[in-house]
Amino acid sequence: MTNAIDARLAELGLTLPDAPAPAANYVPYVLSGNLVFVSGQISMNADGLITGKLGAGLSVEEGAAAARACALSLLAQVKAACGGDLSRLKRVVKLTGFVNSTDDFTDQPKVINGASDTLVEILGDAGRHSRSAVSAPALPLGVAVEIEGIFEIA
Repeated sequence: MTNAIDARLAELGLTLPDAPAPAANYVPYVLSGNLVFVSGQISMNADGLITGKLGAGLSVEEGAAAARACALSLLAQVKAACGGDLSRLKRVVKLTGFVNSTDDFTDQPKVINGASDTLVEILGDAGRHSRSAVSAPALPLGVAVEIEGIFEIA
């Protein structure tokens, strides 16, 4: 049965990837009460990893697209945590976004807006969240963006 979130994804022409498996010794998410803590999701799409450094070859728009891909992976993990039923998702609580960028790059918030805007576009007010957007001199596998999140479920 299609729920409102799945219907909205289809309306927007978006598809959630398979929930990515962890790349090291950790779990993709932890359930604690009605909260799902999702491990950092790295920027990747159907073509593979989205790599590069903001301020040295990647534009803010390309970084925002990488962050959008992270948001879809976050939702895929939440769906897995909910046994495939995204209708259990009540809201996005917090995102922490890491941007692979040069020391003089200062538009990290604009990059992470790619994820924030996507979640609001899909979930409406339930997608609004608190957030941090920080720079990192390097990220795993050279990816452009990594984002972790906290979600409330029913």
